[in-house]
Amino acid sequence: SPLVSDIVAKVKALEHDGYQFEGADGSFELLVRKSLGKYQPFFKLHYYKTSGEIPLVETDLYAFAQLKIDVDGHIQIAAGEGKGPVNALDNALRSALMTFYPSVTQIRLTDYKVRVLDSTSATAAKVRVLIESSDGVDSWTTIGVSCDVVEASWLALVDSFEYKLIKDIEKKYQKLM
Repeated sequence: SPLVSDIVAKVKALEHDGYQFEGADGSFELLVRKSLGKYQPFFKLHYYKTSGEIPLVETDLYAFAQLKIDVDGHIQIAAGEGKGPVNALDNALRSALMTFYPSVTQIRLTDYKVRVLDSTSATAAKVRVLIESSDGVDSWTTIGVSCDVVEASWLALVDSFEYKLIKDIEKKYQKLM
């Protein structure tokens, strides 16, 4: 069918850019949903900022993230601290979303992997980030690819949160049936 051909073409194009969906079930499902027109984003990002400093002696939190999102017309600005910029972004996103989607507090990042895709580009190399997440019952893996490791991580984080929220809606719907 043309729809299947379209999905296959999208997967091939993304894999050419460095994505690998065999190990990223969550991101693959989101890609298929988007292709089928069965995807509604839970929030829109306006911006995120991250910064880091050499850790102070009394704390191991040395990264800071701030972000601004829009959830159905409601603007939310949140900040988070962490042991690195990705941890800080995760905390900021969780903080911004928990008012609207309390179940995001259940999400735990259980594994984080970064792979350099083109080592000849040195510090400008494209990286692939795989994030494994769990809510204590289910687990899923998401992926992001970029020349910026924080952006690649952000893409995988967003997929992780959205995958969880979609699964929550499906579980709620199944209970009503």
